[in-house]
Amino acid sequence: MSETITLIGGDTLLGREVREVFAESALGSQLRLVAADAAETGKLIEIDGAAAFLTKLDPDAVEDATVVVLAGTAASSREAIAANPSGLIIDLTYVTEDDVDARVRAPQVEGPEFEREHSGPQVVAHPAATAIAIVLSRLHAHYPLANSIVHVFEPASERGLAGIEELQQQTVSLLAFKDMPKKVFDAQLSFAMLPRLGEEAETKLHEVEERIERHLATLLDRTDGVPMPSLRLIQAPVFHGYGFSLWIEFEDAPPVAEIEQSLPGDLIDVRTGDLEPPNNVSIAGQGGVAVGSIVPDRNNGNAIWMWMAADNFRLMAESAAMIAREAV
Repeated sequence: MSETITLIGGDTLLGREVREVFAESALGSQLRLVAADAAETGKLIEIDGAAAFLTKLDPDAVEDATVVVLAGTAASSREAIAANPSGLIIDLTYVTEDDVDARVRAPQVEGPEFEREHSGPQVVAHPAATAIAIVLSRLHAHYPLANSIVHVFEPASERGLAGIEELQQQTVSLLAFKDMPKKVFDAQLSFAMLPRLGEEAETKLHEVEERIERHLATLLDRTDGVPMPSLRLIQAPVFHGYGFSLWIEFEDAPPVAEIEQSLPGDLIDVRTGDLEPPNNVSIAGQGGVAVGSIVPDRNNGNAIWMWMAADNFRLMAESAAMIAREAV
C-alpha cells in the first residue's frame, strides 16, 4: 500500500503553504487533504495544477496515514489526535507541545549527529525561533558570540485568516471614521505597534514570546554553545512575514565584510551594503531567511546591528517537509 500524508487544515493559510512546499517534491503526490472545519468539507482546491477535494475529518482520514500533518485549528488537531493515528504526527499548531514524547524540531539547524526519534509527535519549532537559530548558529560557527538581543516583529497572519481580515478591516474603518473590529487583537493594530494585545484577545502576546524563547532555547541547546539571546516580541501592523532587529556582540568582532562573506548559504540570503535590505514583503514565498543592513555598533566595538526577514509560513512548511521526508 502506498504511503499517505494526511494534511489537516488543507485550506488554511498555513495549510496552503504546506501544500505548495510539498508539491515541489514527490511528497505532493502523497497528500490527502482534510478540512479543519466541517463547513469546508468537499471544497475543490488545487495541488500542483491538479484538482483535489477537502475530505471530512474523521477517523478514516487519519488512521492509516503514514504521516499526519496538523496545520488547521487547535480544535481540529485535537480531533485528529483523538482518532489515535498510527503514523507520525507533525504538529504545526503546538497542541502536542506538552506531550512528554513530543520533540521540538527545526531540521534546518539540526546537525548530522542529531538523533532523529520518530516515536512521538514532532512539533515544528516556532518560525521566529527557527529564523533566529539559523543566523546565530551560522555566525557562532565562524566568530564566537558573547551576547545578543533580538526584537521580533510579528505579522497579523500568525493569527490566521481572521488576523489578516481584522487588520484590513481596521484600516478601512479607521480611514472611514468608523468603529473598528477588535475581536482578534482586542486593540487597534492598524497604524500601531503593540507590545501587548488587549485583555480579551484570544492569543496573548507574552505567551507567544515565551513559546519562541522555549523553542529557541531547545534549538540552541543542540548547537555548539550558541548563547541564548534576550528577546522581545512586538505585534506589527503588517499582514505577513517576520521582521527582526538583531544586536549581536562578539567575543572579538570581525569586520562587517567578513560577516557578510561568512553568512551566505542554502538558508541565508545576504543583502550586502550595496543592495536593498530585506523586508517582510520581499521575503514572501522565499525559503530560509534574508539578512541585510549589517552595520557596526558605534558605541561597542565588538557588536553589530543586523536586520532580518523571514516568511513565517514558508519556514514552517519547509520544516514539515524535511520531517516528512524522514518518515517516508
